[in-house]
Amino acid sequence: MSNWLVYIKKYKKEAILAPLFKLLEAVFELFVPLVMGRIIDEGIGGENMGLILRMGLVLLLLAAVGLTVSITAQFFAAKAAVGTAASLRKAVFDRIMRLDYTGVDRAGTNTLIARMTSDINQVQSGINMTLRLFLRSPIIVLGAMIMALTIDVKSGLIFAVAIPALALVVYGIMLLTMSGQRKVQGHLDKVLGRTREYLAGARVIRAFHREEEELQKFSGENSLLTESQTRVARMGAVTNPVTYLIVNGAIIYLIYTGAIRVNAGDLTQGQVVALLNYMNQILVELVKLANLIVTISKALACGKRVGDVLELPVEEEPKTADGRNGASGPDGAQETSKVATDSSSASGVPYLVFDHVSLTYEGAGAETLRDISFTAGRGETIGIIGGTGSGKTSLINLIPGFYHATEGSVRLEGRDVSEIPEDELRSRIGLVPQKAVLFGGTIRTNMKWSNPNASEEQIWKAIRMAQAESVVLDKPGGLDTRVSPSGKNFSGGQKQRLTVARALVRDPEILILDDSSSALDYLTESRMRAAIAELKDTTKIIVSQRASSIMHADRIIVLDEGVTVGIGTHDELLESCDVYREIYESQFERSGTDPS
Repeated sequence: MSNWLVYIKKYKKEAILAPLFKLLEAVFELFVPLVMGRIIDEGIGGENMGLILRMGLVLLLLAAVGLTVSITAQFFAAKAAVGTAASLRKAVFDRIMRLDYTGVDRAGTNTLIARMTSDINQVQSGINMTLRLFLRSPIIVLGAMIMALTIDVKSGLIFAVAIPALALVVYGIMLLTMSGQRKVQGHLDKVLGRTREYLAGARVIRAFHREEEELQKFSGENSLLTESQTRVARMGAVTNPVTYLIVNGAIIYLIYTGAIRVNAGDLTQGQVVALLNYMNQILVELVKLANLIVTISKALACGKRVGDVLELPVEEEPKTADGRNGASGPDGAQETSKVATDSSSASGVPYLVFDHVSLTYEGAGAETLRDISFTAGRGETIGIIGGTGSGKTSLINLIPGFYHATEGSVRLEGRDVSEIPEDELRSRIGLVPQKAVLFGGTIRTNMKWSNPNASEEQIWKAIRMAQAESVVLDKPGGLDTRVSPSGKNFSGGQKQRLTVARALVRDPEILILDDSSSALDYLTESRMRAAIAELKDTTKIIVSQRASSIMHADRIIVLDEGVTVGIGTHDELLESCDVYREIYESQFERSGTDPS
């Protein structure tokens, strides 16, 4: 829990001043019953109008000062709470951005979203309420008891009995609700995950007319959330009735004994009214404290969940030869790359090597890839083909180090990719993922995503190679055309061409195209493939389910259920690999066409 509390240190001054000003407000409030008692006994009882007016002005002054310090306390509390939440949200986002793919898989996207939003909002609310009330309410309660004892010791004993009973009730309910709040947030994660899944697949659900079935699943998750929230709410709902019962019982006893003692002359009417006011103050503050306890229990439960994210292991930077962590920047990365390239060419070390590589995802029951071995030279084109679920994307994710091999090794110029600093490794790779993603902004900002220093000439060169020139020129803003989030104002083919262009702007040593032309027609794809083939110093790794996309590659790797079933050229595989021949014939010979 303490790992998220450290973020309030930046607002230490506000976190101290807020309760101090609330303490001042409480002190001023404690004087009000005494003033009221004096008005009743000396002003009204003695028919002293001057005293009534003076004491009335004192009450107005106490109210004005109390309001001022209350507003000041609220300002500091809000500043500390909002600032801490902002720092915590930034830290969580930074941690998420540093997680490797395994870490994201382990935590779950919906859980990470919930902890960055609703959980941190609960923490913010808890900090705000704690700074405002956690010191004020106990001071009012204890102060009221002390003030009551100064008025009359016998009547003050009623307070001494009622307050511990109330504290026991509040503390007990707090313990019960804290564990319940953790369960509520867990069910909320599941509901958010289900909602996110439905929104992403709404078209598919409607296409297969599965609305009713999915609605039932959502209703089930929502019912569990409702039940857990109701259970916690019932526990919290007990607080107010029990609190009112104890306090009102004390008030009844106080009025009964007070009336008797007033008749006996032991107490004045003003003193009894003052005692009742103090008891009412205790009632109000304990109700606030009970609600505060519920809020704090939520905040602590959510803070623990946020802290769990901050403790997730992140990708560690491999040590360089001089013992430092990673490369110092783009220039350092380029220098390291150049040295490695020169040494590898001199020693004859293959450029990219998969050496008996196997991959098992965390929590998976079986291997996704098994005993994969091949090499790729600088400037070569490697095609990867196979059926759906054969492990193509898993294979290429090992090259940038998104996942690390569980057996064997992936080496780049003789160095295991797990030992290459992340900045250096990924600055040498241009990746076009299976799902084309554009970011909100403009076409220009998307092109500079991979290379912030790219010139206009570099951008247009990459756009022409990706066959995206017509896409840009047809837009009225050209490169400055607005791109909506996820590129929703572009078609699938346009997004694919622009994402390929974005990868090419970097001028990478390794270009990975993961089924990045599936939405393109054959003519556009062939033109793009021919343009990319002109990159003589770039190693091209093309993943596709189309035989036409990879048949001209220097070497083709055929995968089937995570195993290499064939490696060779197009002609060699047609002769020796049944899987490749079946894919090829299903796409061309049966339709009477032959792209070769």
